[in-house]
Order: sequence, then C-alpha cells, then structure tokens
Amino acid sequence: MKQINIQDQYLNQLRKDNVPVTVFLLNGFQIRGTVKAFDNFTVLLESDGKQQLVYKHAISTFAPIRNIPIEFEQ
Repeated sequence: MKQINIQDQYLNQLRKDNVPVTVFLLNGFQIRGTVKAFDNFTVLLESDGKQQLVYKHAISTFAPIRNIPIEFEQ
C-alpha cells in the first residue's frame, strides 16, 4: 500500500489552483501570497510580484481563502 503524503498533495493543489493563502509562522508573523513552489524544506510564496522563501520548520499553519479538495488514492 502506497503511503499518502497529505502535505505534498495539499501544497501542490494550492500551487496548481493559484489559491491565495495566509501562512502563519511560529513567531506569530503572517505572510499572504500564493504558493509558487515547494520542496522537503521550503515553500516559495509570491505576493505583489515579490517572492519569499520560507522554511517549513518556521510555519505553523496554512489558511487558504477556500477549501482545497484532496483526493486520497485507495
């Protein structure tokens, strides 16, 4: 049975659909933008034409403006 990677599916759907998100960091700071890319350690966000590379270990929560459909393979 293949293990489901919810994090990758979720971030990829945010990226593909270009959904605006608010990213809450552990220090309380908020970043608003869209997910342009991600890997095992970082997320590249873009807002107003500016990019920010954020380390995942600094992120608390992703809050998209709408629900994101995730399909689980069985």
